[in-house]
Amino acid sequence: MSDPARELPADVAAMSYEQARTELAAVVEKLEAGGATLEEALALWERGEALAEVCQRRLDGARARLDAAQEPGSPGTA
Repeated sequence: MSDPARELPADVAAMSYEQARTELAAVVEKLEAGGATLEEALALWERGEALAEVCQRRLDGARARLDAAQEPGSPGTA
């Protein structure tokens, strides 16, 4: 589950789900390829954690909107 109190880098926090997911995939690919120094790998890992957090927050928000839309009496439900 995401941690809403966690401070994220501003550039990451502003990303859409799709942007964060695409960059996260690139980070994973770089880590899996190896060859990075320990410091580079740690920086990539930390960025990946932040990107994953953004993805989870966006998914949680979408789920909340869907749940709200399906509640009886909400606009769009019969």
